[in-house]
Amino acid sequence: MATSEVGRSQNSATASSTASLELALAAARAAQDSRGRDVVVLDMRELTPIFDYFVVATGTSQRQLRAMSDEIDHALAAQFNEHQMRTEGYTNTRWILLDYGDVVIHLFDGDTRKYYALEDLWGGAKRVPFEGAEPATVQLKPR
Repeated sequence: MATSEVGRSQNSATASSTASLELALAAARAAQDSRGRDVVVLDMRELTPIFDYFVVATGTSQRQLRAMSDEIDHALAAQFNEHQMRTEGYTNTRWILLDYGDVVIHLFDGDTRKYYALEDLWGGAKRVPFEGAEPATVQLKPR
């Protein structure tokens, strides 16, 4: 590959990665705006070539999980003209998965999120801070 082709390929990958980060951050904000709890963006680029980011959020009811899903779909379509490739779990709503290609969004109820523990399973993923994110909860040991 010629030097100029390598540069173009790297620029294209950087632009794609930047676009997927913007998409993930917009999804995280939409989840949070829909009263999603413990919203986390995980950078998966160093762990898998299949996707760039996970967005993980917890909802308190089936209705809220669906509302979060709908709000994310609406926000990403309005801001980026992006439409999901696939949705899983919308009808049973303990875990809704929204697949946007480079960004995969997981919306859980509390028990299901604890059970699958994606943040632990993908423990090597870096957390991406985003505006509006809740501060990390620090649990202090009793004296």
